[in-house]
Amino acid sequence: MTASSRRVIHTGQAMVDLVLEVGRLPARGGNVMADSATRYAGGAVTIVVAAARTGAPAVLAGAVGTGPNGDLVREVLATEGVEVSAPAVEDLDTGVCVVLVEPSAERTFVTTRAAERRITADSLATSDPRPGDLVCVSGYTLLPPTRDPLLGWLHDLPEGVAVVLDPGAPFATFEPDVVERVLARTTVWTSNAAEARELTGSPDTQDGEVDLGALCEQVAGRLAPDAVVVVRDGPRGCVVRADGRATQVPGFPQTAVDTNGAGDTHTGVLCAEVAGGRDWPEAARRANAAGAIKVTRRGPATAPTASEVDAFLTGRA
Repeated sequence: MTASSRRVIHTGQAMVDLVLEVGRLPARGGNVMADSATRYAGGAVTIVVAAARTGAPAVLAGAVGTGPNGDLVREVLATEGVEVSAPAVEDLDTGVCVVLVEPSAERTFVTTRAAERRITADSLATSDPRPGDLVCVSGYTLLPPTRDPLLGWLHDLPEGVAVVLDPGAPFATFEPDVVERVLARTTVWTSNAAEARELTGSPDTQDGEVDLGALCEQVAGRLAPDAVVVVRDGPRGCVVRADGRATQVPGFPQTAVDTNGAGDTHTGVLCAEVAGGRDWPEAARRANAAGAIKVTRRGPATAPTASEVDAFLTGRA
């Protein structure tokens, strides 16, 4: 992939993940002992780090606080060459997401709200989006108080700026007018199968096997005709619908130790590969590989580099 002048800009929440490895989740009112506790920069950090390691210029437009958590976020982003465009929030630290990771690699979250929620249209505008850039939007930013500043800013984006929506679990629960406003501005939808089903109302199949192609078509029906749709299903890979054609892109099953950040890694690599000139199916193949590598590593922002993806794909059809 050649170096790109197209940037990957993220508007979402950069946080600190406090990751606790537990043998099982506690019962309500109960207690379990964690085998380990580790602090990582996470949230939107995972996506922009994945993009930067793939070779794209990456920018965090979201807010970062002052204090130990904000310092960790800035330190990690500076090391990875990611620009933090907005001024620091002076009177509040960045929030924490408590992540409980079970031996199966399944994870459970409890998230606080702090400085990362202090965005404005002006603070987002410091990222200076230009035609060709890819602006990533998380459904979690569409919760108050970040919803209205983000919606106003998205409405005024220059023509030619791509909006990449990662809806997250809450998106389909928002008021219909909010959902439609965001979908009208969405250039690329990228989600897991459960999030796509929530939007479209598609039922679970009896055998548990998800028809990703059908889901892509149903999501595409809610978007502009030229929008791209990517629906992931873990080790099965994903389906990409671009230029009116759906392509099955196989995954690379691995023995996972930590799935936290796998979807965000996929999104960051996908965007960076497209920014660098790859077509959507090939970008998705490399994003699938990156996600497969990531789940073998502990911590959210542990995406592979482009050369690591190259090595992983060598010899694989």
